[in-house]
Amino acid sequence: GVGKTEIARRLAKLVGAPFVKVEATKFTEVGYVGRDVESMVRDLIETSLRMVKLERTEKVKDKAEEAANERIVHILAPSQSKSKNQRNPFEMIFGNNGNNVQEQDEPEPDTGVAERRRKIKFDLLSGKLEDDIIEIDVEDTAPNMMDMFAGQGNDQMGMNMQEMFGSLLPRRTKKRKLAIKEARKVLIQEEAGKLIDMDDVTQESIRRAEQTGIIFIDEIDKVASQGRGSGPDVSREGVQRDILPIVEGCTVMTKYGPVKTDYILFMAAGAFHVAKPSDLIPELQGRFPIRVELSSLTLEEFVSILTEPQNALTKQYVDLLRTENIEIEFSDEAIREIAKLAESVNQNTENIGARRLHTILEKLLEDLSFEAPELTLERMVITPEYVREKLNDIALDRDLSQYIL
Repeated sequence: GVGKTEIARRLAKLVGAPFVKVEATKFTEVGYVGRDVESMVRDLIETSLRMVKLERTEKVKDKAEEAANERIVHILAPSQSKSKNQRNPFEMIFGNNGNNVQEQDEPEPDTGVAERRRKIKFDLLSGKLEDDIIEIDVEDTAPNMMDMFAGQGNDQMGMNMQEMFGSLLPRRTKKRKLAIKEARKVLIQEEAGKLIDMDDVTQESIRRAEQTGIIFIDEIDKVASQGRGSGPDVSREGVQRDILPIVEGCTVMTKYGPVKTDYILFMAAGAFHVAKPSDLIPELQGRFPIRVELSSLTLEEFVSILTEPQNALTKQYVDLLRTENIEIEFSDEAIREIAKLAESVNQNTENIGARRLHTILEKLLEDLSFEAPELTLERMVITPEYVREKLNDIALDRDLSQYIL
């Protein structure tokens, strides 16, 4: 609870790098039920793809919005149905059997429809039609059987099955009735997808993941062997051995193409309450040359955590109780008292870092939260005396302090 993951996440955000956090305990060595260690690289590629796609979507947002508005206008003022060339999805396997249905093309829309569309577009852009309901065809995003297989740890199998059947079967669509303001968001996403070159996005995603990607392996201490040669430790050591080639540098096959891990930054972290870093196999220790030990949080850090962040816990509780028409205010002395108690309980019992503040604040405001609907007061200042009254008995009694998790 000292911010190991947050440090890595902030670092990735500062440099705009794809970042993925994985739990070492989720992986099993090859042959056991569980996730293969190579899936962490696939997760990184997916994260990188989302980043690049979001950036490209932002660039074409104006064009996509314009196209979406045109589609809404055509839905509100439809012309005669256009001819469609209905294709048999199995034609590519069995050849063209001549069963395609060919219809006559419709004539150009007449002046009346064009004039009506101009009027509707004017009303649409001026915001008069935002709450009107329209029916649109959207792509069905329900998970298919291939996705279900892929989610069971068989990443490679699911990947290959999707490649085989993805281009063969037509995309499923379903009709949805939405307000125009909601329908516009859906249509903008569809239109943006048409304007983006996905091949270019994929190549850029792989390049970005290979050159600047960060993989944060958390709970590495939980897979450290502690000297016993039987039981679950055998499997744990197998996970460490499987991680070795990925950290050293290898090529991992993904559904977007091969990905080299030579320049990916790997960071591993753990609390090491029971195991020691020296319990990891020597080869793995050698592949993480920079070792940093973080100090426990002190009184001043707890005060900063309670006051400085944009969504600090104290601000969250102020907003929460405001919904019950009660304004609460934490005095500076009260915040220092809360920080002092958090530090004290951490020292006397298990040290869980900043997470201690969650339960201390919950315990402090438990009565107030419960009684808030019946209270008549409109404003309350949390003072050091109030903090001591609510928490001192528990914080000072070591037998009772275990109940503050």
